Amino acid sequence: MSVRETALAALSARLGAALAARNPAPKVLRNETVPQRLPAGGLVVVRDGETVEETAILSPLAWAVEHRAEVEVVAATGALLDALLVDIASAVAGDRTLAGAVEWAQPGAPSFDDAEVEGAAASRAAAVPVTLSFTVAGSPLA
Repeated sequence: MSVRETALAALSARLGAALAARNPAPKVLRNETVPQRLPAGGLVVVRDGETVEETAILSPLAWAVEHRAEVEVVAATGALLDALLVDIASAVAGDRTLAGAVEWAQPGAPSFDDAEVEGAAASRAAAVPVTLSFTVAGSPLA
């Protein structure tokens, strides 16, 4: 498994574990389409995102990589959305290395939008960029 995939899986696992303590817990998915019905605890979808920077480090060859994942959050109310965003920030801040999968994880400022899902009249959505910084040997694809 590549370092990038390991980092993304670690982010998804960290959010899933941290948010499981909520009652009701939100559904945490990875790269899934948003279901038609919104779960009572909300929905969190971790998207793979894209690599935003690759810097070569010479002798021996390695690459410092910044990869930006996107965490989509959908909730039935603005208050639930805010609580989920706070919990996501706390989860990442609580383990910046994501159990050693990255050198640093940093959530960014969310962008907000309205969402239309069945069973929720006026759902709110947010997209949170999470920058994952890590170093790979030889090739950025490793």
